[in-house]
Amino acid sequence: MKIPLSRVYINETIKQRILAAVDSQNYILGKECEAFEQELAAHTGVKHCVLASSWTAAVHLLLLALKIKPGDEILTPAHTAFPGIEPIIHVGAKPVFLDVDETYTVNVDQMEASVTSRTVGLLPVHLYGHPAAIARVKAIADKHNLFWIEDCAQAHGATWNGQRVGSHGNFGAFSFFPSKNLTVFGDGGCITTNDAAAAERIRMLRNHGRKDKYVHEMVGFNLRFNEIQAAVGREQLKRLDEFNERRRKAVGWYRQRLSGMAQVRLPVERPGCLPVYHMFVVQVERRDALAKFLKEREIGTGIHYPVPNHRQPAITSLYRDLPRLPVTEALVDRILSLPIHPHLTEDEVDFVCRQIGEFYKS
Repeated sequence: MKIPLSRVYINETIKQRILAAVDSQNYILGKECEAFEQELAAHTGVKHCVLASSWTAAVHLLLLALKIKPGDEILTPAHTAFPGIEPIIHVGAKPVFLDVDETYTVNVDQMEASVTSRTVGLLPVHLYGHPAAIARVKAIADKHNLFWIEDCAQAHGATWNGQRVGSHGNFGAFSFFPSKNLTVFGDGGCITTNDAAAAERIRMLRNHGRKDKYVHEMVGFNLRFNEIQAAVGREQLKRLDEFNERRRKAVGWYRQRLSGMAQVRLPVERPGCLPVYHMFVVQVERRDALAKFLKEREIGTGIHYPVPNHRQPAITSLYRDLPRLPVTEALVDRILSLPIHPHLTEDEVDFVCRQIGEFYKS
């Protein structure tokens, strides 16, 4: 079997919706974008959603709207995608790197201990589709009067206590990159919030700072969304909950087959959380050799992420006071992402697991 790490969903309806958007001759921030924002807000459980050209762009605009300034600090885990910290640096603030817990999400004890007079906000990451410790993060934010942004780039539709991620914090930030649970066949992102004033500032900033076509109230950017991608996203959103359930079903098959394998550590789920498994990440012995073995059998794998952000050359060249994060630094040598997507079959999971078993027997 040839089994890819992920697979994008596309059908004839989506193709026809793309052609309809082309035929509309209205390509940027039109009716499709407006409808997609409304539908995303409703699905998440918030009042406002603002689309932008990427997650990175959306969060950059948000930090500008919040008037984050040089010297401000934002607490965030080091174990996440590098784009998650770029907006902090672009506005002149400083990311303060934290370790993770057994769910691969931020260590909230360390988060609370790291708050200083320079701290203005928190950026917990719902990594691999698993919600961070939301109640604790909220308590820290409330105690110290901090804003907090949920990084939902990998967690579309995940819930904590039955409430979707992106609706707990002051803001949620989503990505629509092609591998994500909800994609638009290209780059894209959004901010979700109940803060009407912040949402309006982001809308203006993404579109050259204009409130109407010829009046610019601020100096903004061209970081807009387009109608074709919105049409795709609207169709993908209709299937999101169903596809997330399929991912969880595939994870159940993995757990059945790998649970007795001593060399494989399965992901942990926090009580009250319903993860959506953007990635199915295990910790394994002899990781690189196993990945090579699986590749030879046409099984796709990945490492998310091999270099933590506090050890990236771009960061070590900027800051000298970088922390030791022992949990993160140990797990990056052991983690391996196995194939996961809504169309994965039980036979495919069985094949992957049998090959892992063969590797360790040998």
